[in-house]
Amino acid sequence: MAFVLKRSQEDTGFAARLRRADNPDTEYQSWDTLAAFGVNLEQDAERLPFALVGAALCRIKPERDGTASLGMALRSCFEDTEQGAVRLRRLLACDSSEEACRIVRPMLTLIAAKTRKPLNFARLLKELLRFGGSVSERIKIRWAQDFYRNQEDGAEAKTPDAGETA
Repeated sequence: MAFVLKRSQEDTGFAARLRRADNPDTEYQSWDTLAAFGVNLEQDAERLPFALVGAALCRIKPERDGTASLGMALRSCFEDTEQGAVRLRRLLACDSSEEACRIVRPMLTLIAAKTRKPLNFARLLKELLRFGGSVSERIKIRWAQDFYRNQEDGAEAKTPDAGETA
């Protein structure tokens, strides 16, 4: 993540190519960049998460990777939990990484615009890459738990990364 953040700040062409990665009509313009990172372009379940996260990083331009999980960041966008819960339920209904990427894309725009809690993109990428596999249910549970957990002001959710066992 740090390399992509640094390179996107220094190389506007690199950033522009990655910003196009999460649009199906322009995604092909980022394939050279994704392939350079070792992404298997033939596998949607691998290519789409990298494209989504890379595009979001270059669009949002955070100073560094954040700490908020997807569930926590989504909840912080709304004073009324029900508005965010509708979006969360749609995400929890996803069966594949590809579908989850399509649902998460507008969420990332919303999170960037409305929350002060910077999203942990490295964790999100790990979760999306593993989504659809044997750990999908645990990832969904973690997103829901982080969303519905009663948060004290300034408290961060303490949940394991996508690669760890629950």
